[in-house]
Amino acid sequence: MSTPALEIKGLQAWYGESHVLHGVDMVVQPGEVVTLLGRNGAGRTTTLRAVMGLTGTRKGSIRVNGHETIGLPTHRIAHFGIGYCPEERGIFASLSAEENLMLPPPLKGSDAGMSVDEIYAMFPNLAERRHSQGTRLSGGEQQMLAVARILRTGARLLLLDEISEGLAPVIVQALARMITMLRAKGYTVVMVEQNFRFAAPLADRFYVMEHGRIVESFGASELQSKMPVLNELLGV
Repeated sequence: MSTPALEIKGLQAWYGESHVLHGVDMVVQPGEVVTLLGRNGAGRTTTLRAVMGLTGTRKGSIRVNGHETIGLPTHRIAHFGIGYCPEERGIFASLSAEENLMLPPPLKGSDAGMSVDEIYAMFPNLAERRHSQGTRLSGGEQQMLAVARILRTGARLLLLDEISEGLAPVIVQALARMITMLRAKGYTVVMVEQNFRFAAPLADRFYVMEHGRIVESFGASELQSKMPVLNELLGV
């Protein structure tokens, strides 16, 4: 069995005095697309943030490609080849799309990230808007840019937080194609998604969170049989 790309055991996390995660366990194998489902406030975004060291206190174990990272600061964690795309995207308004794309340095010791040409082939919209200011990009183009920026660094494990939220259906379809392409290239993807219709056809496996804990996990082949449970937990 290969070393998991991400292995979380007994993860607890706090924001100040607020105890948000209560013993999260999950495993993601290299090349898998895994979706973290749950209602708002269930702890899904906090799980991604805790992996990156962006919460307050963390306890438990977070192993990235076999390396324990629970005690490391965020900048050290990123060097294990993780790219985090937060909900707020973080596009610099005063820079052009291409300047935003070129901003983060490649990860030392990683395989080279995607070239700019490869990125523009995957995201033709960004090629067309390469000289446009960050503020001039649509929400969908900003989302593509936020993901593309990670791919250029050489990160192979992508943590994507609500990338389809509030976007037009045609953009959501483009993002779905992107995830399918990334899986074909061997990337590992962990998605937090509210949009079940977007996530369901893309994921190899699902975890469902409630009150800071994983309450269900199942593979894509079990999705239909799990729908009654999901209806109950998520109101799908």
